[in-house]
Parts: sequence; structure tokens; C-alpha cells
Amino acid sequence: MLDLIIKNGAVIDGSGAARYRADLGIEGDRIQQLGDLKEAEASRTIDAAGKIVTPGFVDVHNHSDSWLLTNPHMLSKTSQGFTTEVIMADGISYAPVDRYTAPHWIYYLRSLNGLRFEEYQGWESLSDYMKLLDGNNVQNSIPHIPYANVRTLACGFGSRGPDDAEMVRIRSEIEKGMEAGAVGISTGLDYIAECFASTEELVEACRVMSAAKGLYVTHMRYKNGIMRALAEAVEIGKRADVPVHISHLKASSQQEAEEILTYVDRVATQEVDFSFDVYPYVAGSTMLSFCLPYEIWEQGPLLALGRLHDPRIREKTAASPGRIPLDQLVIAWVPGKGNTHHQGKSLRAYVTETGLDEVDAVFNLLIEENLAVLAVSRGSDQATVTPFLQHPCYMLGSDGIFQEGGAIHPRQYGSATRLLGPCVRDEKLFSLEEAVRKLSGFPAQRFRLKHRGTIEKGNFADVVVFDEEQVRDQATHEDPQQYSVGIEHVVINGTPVIEDGRPVPNLPSPLPGRALSFGT
Repeated sequence: MLDLIIKNGAVIDGSGAARYRADLGIEGDRIQQLGDLKEAEASRTIDAAGKIVTPGFVDVHNHSDSWLLTNPHMLSKTSQGFTTEVIMADGISYAPVDRYTAPHWIYYLRSLNGLRFEEYQGWESLSDYMKLLDGNNVQNSIPHIPYANVRTLACGFGSRGPDDAEMVRIRSEIEKGMEAGAVGISTGLDYIAECFASTEELVEACRVMSAAKGLYVTHMRYKNGIMRALAEAVEIGKRADVPVHISHLKASSQQEAEEILTYVDRVATQEVDFSFDVYPYVAGSTMLSFCLPYEIWEQGPLLALGRLHDPRIREKTAASPGRIPLDQLVIAWVPGKGNTHHQGKSLRAYVTETGLDEVDAVFNLLIEENLAVLAVSRGSDQATVTPFLQHPCYMLGSDGIFQEGGAIHPRQYGSATRLLGPCVRDEKLFSLEEAVRKLSGFPAQRFRLKHRGTIEKGNFADVVVFDEEQVRDQATHEDPQQYSVGIEHVVINGTPVIEDGRPVPNLPSPLPGRALSFGT
């Protein structure tokens, strides 16, 4: 007697191989039988006739860290078929911390990751944080080691590099993170504290995980120019002898896309073990405070707000070559009720309404909202994204950012289903088999999620059933918080969490999601 049989479906196993007809027999948390199971019995049966059966999807770049902690079922993700979240991206998260740095991170990440001060439970280590997720969410999760958190533990938020003793502390924290099951180091070299890290410092930090082949996963120094940033990332991986994975690799023009991918093919893949992720949209999204000068952050986020009043800082920002891209940014979310009517409005329109100089208007908004303003950046040319989606080094990372009630980026609700539906059916960028591989087998292999990512006997039963003709994203920039359609069943570690397109109510405790470990 099996616990669950998924019968009559067309299996796309996540390896890239052609689909085939088979039934899945699940017992406990594993796929125990695969083949013709018409004579088998089970406590529950899902009839997948006319449907596709695949492994669960792995989101390798997201901002789900706090939402997994505070929201046991993040339906915006499971409704796309995501069963595993690789968290703590961009080198910034909620662990490791100590009692001095924790308040800074909670304050800084408010618009990106949502945690409130009253929700902090006193954890410090990466291991402590992951224990809080294990069995308390429907999804699996596995962390990076966020480099800015590690760096600030050792030498604070300032711009100087670590001395020898501080580098020993950094190396020790990375060792602890790897022991806690992290996939490797994540960096966001345009963000707080880690923006001050030198190439040599990052090489030294990455060497700690060389023997384990932990990944160097990086939001590169995009502000310095993408080709220069990409070359530095490859240099770090080569010198430290670690694999390199680039976060949300995109281009600003078709010409730049060609230049990047030529470099990837001729240099990056020849010098290091290389991969990248990107979401299937042109527009981007991040904290509005991303536009501020680096020096704002030198004393930490809790003291940054006061520096926004400094007229010298405002003058420097006004004189900077890039300034603040008013026409490209949309106010996606603010925490204060007094400004919620500006959500969905371009920053240009907001500034015009205030009647103030653009720097004064933006700085004042950040002050009013305690720096917690989320923005969406506009884009127009899908042709700058398509070549990346088709590249053999590509896997999907949603980079999803959730805020309830916000005019957030639709990638939070629609990345996977956009890849499975429009990218396959309408644009014919690749086969459905290859799309599934980019969502499951390839990321599971890359981030060493053992016994996950493919439909095989003995693997963990993370399974998605969907209608290949109906599956698609519904979220738009105008109405971003719309669930995807076509995903009918989602099973995580043998437990159905979505049935017939609806969340399963009253799931037993512990919930099926687990804290996973790199390579085990």
C-alpha cells in the first residue's frame, strides 16, 4: 500500500530527456515506484491524464528569507510550482548576526524582505535561522552565506578592509556557514558593507570553501560596468578555485547582450565552472536606497537616516553622473499609510507632485519611510533578455520580492509559469523539456540538492503536475499580485500542498518543508 499514486501523466523528468508515460508511487517522502502501477494500491490517487508530471522547481535567487519564517505557505511561489528556495541572496540577510548587527539588518532589509523588529526571535547563527524554517514552512529551503553579514560581524559597516585578525573571523564564519549546509557565499557588491570589499578580500574569503566546491554566487559590481564586473567575478572564482554563479545576469542592449554571452562562451566557461540565473522579464526591482552613495552606509543603516539630512550628501548625489533615474523607477511599496497612494506611480511623477528638487524629494521620501521604499525599474526590450534564457549556462532565479498590497514586480507571482507557458508555447525559445530542466534538474545539480530535481526512483517526492496548454503567468505590472494558472498539484516531500489548483488546508505539523544541506 503506497501513500500516493500519481497516475496516467506524461513525465518530464528534469534531465532534459524526452517525456514518457509513467505512474509515480510515493511512500513517505520518496518516489518508491516508477512505471505502470495500475495494479498498485494507494491511500490517495492523483489522476494526471493529459497533464505533465515534473520535479518540483528550485528558485535559486529570491528574497523569501523572512517570508518563509513568518508565512508558512507562500502561495505566490508554490502556485508556480516552486518547492525549494535557495535563500540569503545578494550577500544580505538576517543571519549570521549578533546583538549589535541584528537591528541594523532588520532595519535595512525592511523593503526587501519584510521582517519587523517584533518578529526577531534572537537567533544569531545561520544554523539557528535554518532550524526555525525546518518543518515550519511548506517549502524546502537552503541558504547562502551572505557576505555582508559576515563582513560586518568581523569589521563593522565601514569602508576599510579587514585586518589579519578580522580576516580570520571572516574565514571562521564562512566555515561555520558551510558546516550549517550553505551552498556557498553570496555577494551583492553594489550593496551595503560588501561594496567596500576588494577583489583580494573576496578571493581570500572564497578560498575557505574551495575543498567543498562551494559556489561563489554574486550580484556583481554592476555600477562599475557589467563587463568589468563579470571579469572580476571570474577572476575571483579562478584564483579561489571555486565555481562561479552570476545573479540576474542581464544586458541594457542587444549589443551588450551579445558581448556578455561571447565573453561567457570564450572566457568564463573556459576558466571556471560557470553558470547564471535571470528572471524572464525586462524590468527589475530593488530598494530605492540602492541609489544612495555608498558613504551613506559607513556607520550602519541605523545611523544612515540622519545622513540624509546632510546638505553635502544631497549636493554630492545631485552632482553624480548617474543621479537618480526618475523616469525608470516606479514606487512599488512603502510601509507608511501616508504614502501608499503613491504606489504604482513613477518617481518622476512623484517628484513633480512635490514641487521639490528631485534629490530633495527622493531623500525626503526615504526619510519619511525610514529608508524602506521598494522600487521597480522599467524596461522595454525583451530581446535583451531572450538570449540569456536560451543559453546553456542559464537557470531560473525569480529574484522575487513580496510585499502585501504593493505594486511589486510580477516576477514574484509568475516567473516559472512564464517560462513554462509563454516562453515555450508562444515564443518557442526552447522545448518544454528544456524549460523544466532549467527549473529543476539543472539548479538541483548546480546547488547540489541531493536526490532532488529529477523524477527518479528513490528521490524525494517534490512533484508538480500541470497543464502544458494552460500554464501561464497572470501577474502584470499593472496588477502584479495575481496567481499563475495551470499548476494543478504540488507535492513536497510526499505531502500534497496544492490540489486541483488550490492550497491544501489544515496541513499537519510539522509542515513538509525542510532545511536542506549542500551536497547531502
